[in-house]
Amino acid sequence: MRILIDVTEAAERLEELIELSLCGDEILICRAGEPVAMLTPMAQKTTPYEDFVSLAEEGRKNLPPGTTSDHSDFYDEHGLPK
Repeated sequence: MRILIDVTEAAERLEELIELSLCGDEILICRAGEPVAMLTPMAQKTTPYEDFVSLAEEGRKNLPPGTTSDHSDFYDEHGLPK
């Protein structure tokens, strides 16, 4: 959605306008009825997938080398739950 807003009103509602911008709205700031500036969000440096992968790699650093996640400690020698 395109939002046209006067400079003085934009100053009063800046926090709200930032949130709208982050949601994908186009914010045009006007002076005397003419657009003079545009409020746009900063580009994300990483994608959510990249964030997930980096968190997963951090978690693996705490485990000793060769550790598996087979959960064998939950089962007895016959494969039944303990």
